[in-house]
Amino acid sequence: MIERNNKHRILILGASGFIGQAIYKELCPYFRTYGTYRTDNYSYDKNQHFFQYDIEEDDVFEILEAVNPTIIISALRGNFSAQIIAHHHVAEYLVAHNAKLIYLSSANVFDAYSKFPSYELDKTLSHSPYGHFKIKIENMLLRLPAHQVAILRLPMVFGAQSPRIKEIKAFINEGIPVEVFPNLIMNVTTDTKVTQQIHYIINRNKSGVFHLGSNDLVHHDDFTKEIIEALGINKPLIKQVFTTNDERYLAILPKTNTLPKHLQLNSSLVIEELDY
Repeated sequence: MIERNNKHRILILGASGFIGQAIYKELCPYFRTYGTYRTDNYSYDKNQHFFQYDIEEDDVFEILEAVNPTIIISALRGNFSAQIIAHHHVAEYLVAHNAKLIYLSSANVFDAYSKFPSYELDKTLSHSPYGHFKIKIENMLLRLPAHQVAILRLPMVFGAQSPRIKEIKAFINEGIPVEVFPNLIMNVTTDTKVTQQIHYIINRNKSGVFHLGSNDLVHHDDFTKEIIEALGINKPLIKQVFTTNDERYLAILPKTNTLPKHLQLNSSLVIEELDY
């Protein structure tokens, strides 16, 4: 029998998304765990631990007051401006209640750098709107007391029910070419591993910046072909996309905030964990 830890009340913002759902399933047996969902859904409506929350229409303060969480996990998606306002409100709550935020960021905060992998203390720089947005929220959070914030930068996240796997399957079924980027060097992870890492960070009260990608680097085209092979697909349509003539890195590796060995992974594990 699992013993529930009553020390924490955890609120997952964006708990109905792919990663948010995985986090909820991992933490729910161990903590008093709550979540938000955006669109009408019968199963969430009946769950008293879930709150409907439209980031563009609703004020997150109401949910924070109702739950009074000690830990907030932000896996929000949606309008960038609305997310920035919401995280301002979350930051105010953190200071007032001495709570903690675990923020899911992205490797895209480094997408302006292409020559090398990036480490936790490297200066962020992005050329993309998404990367700019993530940097803006990171910078806001880094002004808070250090012990109250953990920023988790994620690479591409895969899993049996991940949007990327579903898209690959849909393209193959419809005879649409799957796009691959031969010059892109990256690392990867799974929803399962990310949720285990978050659980550890909560249990050990860790803070700071974490890079949660695989320890090894892969080429996007090779890795995508491995996934397709694992799906049992022969002779898929592949479209090679060259955005540059040179190899380009979008990879995040840990140096200062490393996790225990059992919470680290290689890209081969990502393929193994995809339970087709």
